[in-house]
Amino acid sequence: MSVDTAAAVAERFKELYGAEPEGVWAAPGRVNLIGEHTDYNDGFVMPFALPHTALAAVSRREDGVLRLHSADVEGGVVELRVEELEPESDRNWTAYPSGVVWALRAAGHAVTGADIHLSSTVPAGAGLSSSAALEVVVALALNDLYDLGQKGWQLARLCQRAENMYVGAPVGIMDQTASACCEAGHALFLDTRDLSQKQIPFDLAALGLRLLVVDTQVKHSHSEGEYGKRRAGCEKGAALLGVNALRDVAYDDLDAALDRLGDDEEVRRLVRHVVTEDQRVERVVALLESGETRAIGPVLTEGHASLRDDFQVSCPELDLVVRAANTAGALGARMTGGGFGGSAIVLAEATDVETVTKAVEEAFAAAGFTAPRVFEAVPAAGARRVG
Repeated sequence: MSVDTAAAVAERFKELYGAEPEGVWAAPGRVNLIGEHTDYNDGFVMPFALPHTALAAVSRREDGVLRLHSADVEGGVVELRVEELEPESDRNWTAYPSGVVWALRAAGHAVTGADIHLSSTVPAGAGLSSSAALEVVVALALNDLYDLGQKGWQLARLCQRAENMYVGAPVGIMDQTASACCEAGHALFLDTRDLSQKQIPFDLAALGLRLLVVDTQVKHSHSEGEYGKRRAGCEKGAALLGVNALRDVAYDDLDAALDRLGDDEEVRRLVRHVVTEDQRVERVVALLESGETRAIGPVLTEGHASLRDDFQVSCPELDLVVRAANTAGALGARMTGGGFGGSAIVLAEATDVETVTKAVEEAFAAAGFTAPRVFEAVPAAGARRVG
């Protein structure tokens, strides 16, 4: 994060609130390399942080007032009172930062108010965790300013609680943990059951590879019903199989488990995706650790087919990215994020990036879709103080 950017956010804070902020913090969006819809099933995920960040200039208040402003939303400063914050009372963007304040206070942390100015370069609705970045940057700032002593994974838990309880979106723990805990040049192998982490080196440029993010421009909303329906279906599958979570169904036992589910085809599909996706995460980790990075490409494509056919969270635009990229010579591709729109990722040789990008753009034009936004994803640092 450049000093100039942090300085600009601090300057805007001063214009809004009449004083210098006590500091400026940054938290990134994320791309999930593999492991989709596994986090709320106690499974494995493998995200990495993007260079795109939410920035927050923040100062403490002692009068119970929370003042919020965003450079990315029209309107002036929104003023709230911390003791009046109630879950699912706010349907605006302010629910994300105010939910964090609510979650911190509900956990017993004496947060007595704040002035906050936010600015984000994480594309909203693109499946890149713009909301988690907002939550984590506010949580980290308040953790530092109020000397709360929380670790990154603890802040991630609080942010997940804010989104589940306050915003009302039934998300898992991955996005907040990625934003809080990722390291530059690495992907984060995360066990969402115990939050154990392993940083896996992921320097594609050194291998002559690139990972592209293709934002389809199709917006999605996790708090709408389809995400919740699939989560409920996974919980039903676990209950029918007598396990705490689908994480507990071994890949080698999948066929027997599916037989036990009988003719409930919807639950069978959901269970099959989660169990095979956990196994795909473990395969990708093994390939990366053994230096076989190119070999993860087919695993990505396999994961997309499972999300499309078994979990049914893809859309025509995402399917077209994968089909066009692979036809043009990509090593592999898949949708990333919750689905119903958002982004896909494409692994390609550096020498093929132009060809693959052109193929995707031409395919979208031929289909009459809105032109996609394509950019390179480079594993970046997690949340930190920048000013």
